[in-house]
Amino acid sequence: MSDPKQDLIRYRMGRAREALNDADAALREERLNEASNRIYYAMFYAASALLATRDLSSSRHSGVILLLHEHFVRPGTFPRSLAHHLAAAFDMRAESDYKDFAEPDPVRLREMLEQAGAFVQAVQKLLPALGQQH
Repeated sequence: MSDPKQDLIRYRMGRAREALNDADAALREERLNEASNRIYYAMFYAASALLATRDLSSSRHSGVILLLHEHFVRPGTFPRSLAHHLAAAFDMRAESDYKDFAEPDPVRLREMLEQAGAFVQAVQKLLPALGQQH
């Protein structure tokens, strides 16, 4: 029998990995706004998977960031430096998606893609310690 929480965590981690791959492809093809979007969503999906381990969620993106800090960063379970990358990616994605003529810097996007990869990997490594499969 399937465990709904495990299914949700696996689904969200799958989405995170897919978004990382999409971001890499978009960056190689110089689709910078799309790369910015996918970098953010890779971290967002991974953070949402982590929150699901404690039956937490938010209908707002800022709520996901706040819950991550409250339940995982402050207690020392998740690295503060990686959590800051999520907030930075959120800001970049918002600017890229909603500001006219905003074009993200490709060098900065490459850095952020690496940070997103580290973020997703950190969540993947943490899940088993929290008693979750991924």
